[in-house]
Amino acid sequence: MKRKSVAMAIALALGLGMAQSHAQDAATKDTATQPKSQEGVSSTSNSTRSHDTRRAASQLEAVTVKANTLSIGSGLMEVQTAPKAVSTISREAIQQAAPGSTFVQMLSTIPGVNASTDDNTGLNDGNLTIRGYTMDEVGVTVNGAPINDSGNYKIYATEYGDTENMGDITVQQGYPDQDSPVPGAAGGSIAWVTIDPSHKAGVDISQSIGSYGYNRTFVRLNTGDTGPFRSWVSYSNNEVNNWRGPGGSKVAKVDAKTVWTINDKNSISASLQYNREGKTNYAGLTKVQAAQRYDQSYSPTFNVGSTSNSSFYRYHYNPFTSLLVSLDGEFTLSDNLHLSVVPYFQYGNGGGGSSSTMTETTSTTPMYGYVNQDLNGDGKITNGTKSTVSAFTYSNTYRPGVVAKLSQDFGSNNSLEYGLWTEAPRQQAGNVYLAVDPSTGVPANMWGNSDVLRYSNGRTIQSYDQYTQTTTRKVFVTDTWTPTDQLTFNLGLAYLWVERSGYVYEYPDSQRSGYTQYGDNEKQSWHKVTPSGGVKFQLDDRNQFYLGVGKTFRAPIAGSLYNPVFTSAVNSGIGSQPESAWTYDLGWRFYGSRVSAVVDAYASNFTNKQVSGYDQNTFQTIYLSLGGVHMRGFNGELNVKLSDDWSIYSSYAYTQAIMQSDLNSGGDGIYYTKGKTLINTPRNLLNVGVSFHHGPVWASLSSRTSSAIWGDWSNTQKAGGYTTMNFNAGWNFHDWGFMHKPYVKINGFNLLNRQAFTFAGNTSAFLASNPNGIKDVNGSTLYASAPYYSLLEGRSGMITVGASFF
Repeated sequence: MKRKSVAMAIALALGLGMAQSHAQDAATKDTATQPKSQEGVSSTSNSTRSHDTRRAASQLEAVTVKANTLSIGSGLMEVQTAPKAVSTISREAIQQAAPGSTFVQMLSTIPGVNASTDDNTGLNDGNLTIRGYTMDEVGVTVNGAPINDSGNYKIYATEYGDTENMGDITVQQGYPDQDSPVPGAAGGSIAWVTIDPSHKAGVDISQSIGSYGYNRTFVRLNTGDTGPFRSWVSYSNNEVNNWRGPGGSKVAKVDAKTVWTINDKNSISASLQYNREGKTNYAGLTKVQAAQRYDQSYSPTFNVGSTSNSSFYRYHYNPFTSLLVSLDGEFTLSDNLHLSVVPYFQYGNGGGGSSSTMTETTSTTPMYGYVNQDLNGDGKITNGTKSTVSAFTYSNTYRPGVVAKLSQDFGSNNSLEYGLWTEAPRQQAGNVYLAVDPSTGVPANMWGNSDVLRYSNGRTIQSYDQYTQTTTRKVFVTDTWTPTDQLTFNLGLAYLWVERSGYVYEYPDSQRSGYTQYGDNEKQSWHKVTPSGGVKFQLDDRNQFYLGVGKTFRAPIAGSLYNPVFTSAVNSGIGSQPESAWTYDLGWRFYGSRVSAVVDAYASNFTNKQVSGYDQNTFQTIYLSLGGVHMRGFNGELNVKLSDDWSIYSSYAYTQAIMQSDLNSGGDGIYYTKGKTLINTPRNLLNVGVSFHHGPVWASLSSRTSSAIWGDWSNTQKAGGYTTMNFNAGWNFHDWGFMHKPYVKINGFNLLNRQAFTFAGNTSAFLASNPNGIKDVNGSTLYASAPYYSLLEGRSGMITVGASFF
């Protein structure tokens, strides 16, 4: 949408809201003279509370008093009011976690969430599923702006934020709010925000050291109040060696936030998250490889003169730069009408490496796989000489968007939210090749943005070049009605429209037989209405019961747009369809002065789960849809405050995610997946933690138990369950001169030094092995591929010292 169109749309929504507001003024003057407190999307991640009516807000105050504090279980629980499953991690828990943790690591105690990382430092993204939905099927926002990749919906958690700057994190396990700007949320959603700037100026500094050469420095400058403005800006430098295999990670982050308090009813905040990282990936291991040597990864050795160097660690390097800038304007237009506007811009540039081989040729004809250049360093170009080269797959993204929402109160019992969201990201993707030093194997450029191999005509040698523009439009409305102190009704509706257009070219400019350039332009759109509704019964100030239902929708990923280019005639009828789900939540919440508990039972009917397949005729990846999946389960949380110093927190999740049909892979056969469980979905997850807090001292000991997961879609290889124990402790010292709030913090992981498989990485492993030559319904022998896994890091730890100055 052009800027003029956006402005007109916001003006139209604003005008409509003001007109309705004036019509209601007379009716509401007697019953509601004070506006409901409004928090912006950059101040709290729990957007479900923005739907509360004034009567519901007063109910929350009563419940909060009974629960003794809004934060329960040392910050692992919060009081919730929405008629559906919602969980929030507060800042109290975030401050006790490891300093470099990502938001994915912070969610490991949330019921229904299966979170894991390749290492404990937070410098390698991590993996996550919620009730069986994978991370690219869960919508994620930071300060109200979406961060799922606009093309494939994946999340790279390391790119966003330092824990020192995180405010709170909220998970909606079943389905997002209608106003959430998350186009890829077939399942639930995750939202987190950065802290607001303090009113007092100063400098916060911390230093961490730990296992495997971990070194982290964090500095934050707080301006304090400078007229109507207050701000902070932070910088962190993070480094660690890989705990298995050679290489390591270096990540630098700059975060910032400014709040402009126009008056007590209007404010604008601006947020920035910048990240520049370079890291050596961990190799996924099969069960056989892990049994041979658990701590292996990519090879530290380059074989000079050999073309078999695909496992050399310098080729598996992942550099990336990202930037997210967003504003959050919160405006009170009248006692009954509130406007929220969140424009944002996201930029990403980088990619990942691997290796390939190229052949020297004296020919000047562009032929993919051949290059008119001396690659082996012998000073001449010799026809037929093969050499190792570095392959780099890149992605560049430019993503502008805006969310505009009006919140309107009709008396104290009814609240209406309505608005629109639009964005138009552009993404260029492809790959390039770079010569390597023939004696060391080191690529000429680790970022792949210069010194690339070219044909004699100057064109870059590529196996593919792809450009996609995605236009998203969403209009939404949610009405909340609280007719009595006990009953709350919620009804919402959204219309989501997504259009993808672009081009893809394989072997661009190549004239080699069998590798001649081909490709095409493609364009497709999808749209869906997604309703939701819920009812909550507030029995008393401790007990509430709720029933919620919602529909979700996820348009196919960008790569699937080009299925017609890559799919052979035999597979022309197989394609990718939009993902969609109906989810039902039924729950009970109890908030007492010493005991708090949440019980939630759910059912989710998921259709057209998108998976990657293979076309034997075109030798290309194609995208398929796996019929239906039924998720059924139970989530629970319990906190018991034993005394003023001691408390116990526990969460449990029971999950069934059963596929309802067999999987047609498009080229490798039809696999018998009906009645089987989704990969990476443990049946049972249990977290138990004991916390102690007395004066300046705090400590917690927690355990996490996961049952086994399936590594392949046919459920023939199981990765055993495991239990880990972690320990966090700290001491907050008294002020000393100009040094305020000095502290020391210890974080220990996997105290029992367990070894385990945490996540199956190759989602194309439809069948782990086939020694007996099992055939599909058409008589084709099914292709087997051994699953490879992420591994649990052994015992490790870190210590952090920090303080505030001035």
